[in-house]
Amino acid sequence: MNADLDHYFEEQKIRKEELNRLRSIVLQADLKEELKWNAPCYTFQNKNVCMIFNFKNSFGISFFKGSFIHDSYEILEKPGDNTQNVRMIKLSEIKELDKKENAISNYIHQAIELEKIGVKIVKTTEAKFECIEELEIAFTKNPKLKVAFESLTPGRQRAYHLFFAAAKHAETRFSRINKFTDQIIDGKGMTDCTCGLSKKMPQCDGSHKILKTN
Repeated sequence: MNADLDHYFEEQKIRKEELNRLRSIVLQADLKEELKWNAPCYTFQNKNVCMIFNFKNSFGISFFKGSFIHDSYEILEKPGDNTQNVRMIKLSEIKELDKKENAISNYIHQAIELEKIGVKIVKTTEAKFECIEELEIAFTKNPKLKVAFESLTPGRQRAYHLFFAAAKHAETRFSRINKFTDQIIDGKGMTDCTCGLSKKMPQCDGSHKILKTN
């Protein structure tokens, strides 16, 4: 918690209780609280993860890389028709916030995981993308991988592709593809659970770390 942000929340003329409740939910995660663009912004290792907003008719939380989050609760919205990556959860009252607390916590965790694995935003003029050469080669060598990849949701495909393409060297791109091949064939996204221990299925909540200590 950032003491400097206390003033922001105290000075809100509407929804003070709701905003403080939302703040407490966000701060349960391992995030740094800062003031950016005149609003509370939460970062992980200096990377913007999410923000709290308070509009005239709604309040809520927005995610900078929300397009990569698996929206299992179907509550994410695009701020505008031309928005590529930001997604937001709009709320109207504290009762609604209480109902969606688990979903919000889940999505915050997913957003942090995206930063941990290094997913980067690549600005494009279209939602579609052309597969990088290394992925096309991998498809040729492993047709099962191609079928599985194309069966993933668009958001999951995009997250994988941007992660693969972000590597500067071909060797690294091939390495990343090989690392996630089995996961893709299993129909899972980058942040999905692969060990079966997660309490927030299908997303990974870090429970796999138990395996390393046993």
